[in-house]
Amino acid sequence: MPGIIALTGATGFIGRAILDNLIKNGYKVRALTRSPRNDQESIQWINGDLNNQSALLELVHGADSVIHCAGSVRGNSLKAFINTNVTGTSNLVQAATLQKVKPRFLLISSLAAREPQLSWYAESKLMAEQSVVYYPDGQWTIFRPTAVYGAGDKELKPVFSATRHGLLPVVGSPSNNFSLLHIDDLVAAIQCWLSAITPSNGIYELDDGNPEGYSYQSIATITQEIWGHSVRCITIPTSLVHLIAYANLWLAMIFDYAPMLTPGKVRELQHPNWLCNNKPLIEALPGWQPHITLRNALPLLF
Repeated sequence: MPGIIALTGATGFIGRAILDNLIKNGYKVRALTRSPRNDQESIQWINGDLNNQSALLELVHGADSVIHCAGSVRGNSLKAFINTNVTGTSNLVQAATLQKVKPRFLLISSLAAREPQLSWYAESKLMAEQSVVYYPDGQWTIFRPTAVYGAGDKELKPVFSATRHGLLPVVGSPSNNFSLLHIDDLVAAIQCWLSAITPSNGIYELDDGNPEGYSYQSIATITQEIWGHSVRCITIPTSLVHLIAYANLWLAMIFDYAPMLTPGKVRELQHPNWLCNNKPLIEALPGWQPHITLRNALPLLF
């Protein structure tokens, strides 16, 4: 019998997909929101944020599982990332720990946590993970998805959209290897985790199962076949990318906004190997296998 799920990040790209799937499968969801929203039959919205302890206690009270999806991908300092990604996670873990019957805890982290030296974001995600591994009774799991795309995605869709016009912007080497994950496969993994009798205690990477991953060159080849015209990789000069990133960060510090393109993000984009290993998660969750590759998903995005 589906129970009560406490969910953070429910208004974002990944969180919204998780929320829709939970409702579809008969769960009652208690979701955190910073803006007032009307409750629905299957959703109770809790007004507050990750620094509001009373809101977090209300969020997790009586919950069977906690799915922590909220996090910041933009920031102009390590401190800014720590405030949301680390302190916020610690606050949520503390609220869950205070429950008489402690709920299962699933953190949706990022593959970037594997390389914390690259950026403030990556460092903060690893620190957030460290807050979760001390959750009592071993009722915790951490997912490290690679780059996630699908309906509602605003980060990768512009890149894929450019290929429809024959161009693929490249930051770094065209032969760099990276993985991708469709949102539906991530949601399916979360559903398997919820359905498991015993939660899987560990940190797991997720991608679409393509053993060789992708490169800009392979994506150009795939999109050429899909769109029926040539797609050309356009390498953006490293010096220019760094110049824009440093200027963006400098302006963000002056005008106090959270930038996406920073020197750390450039280092992430230029990292030569973002390949995943799904095998540990497949063994931990026998009911899960990724099914959606870029080749069969891309035509449905437009």
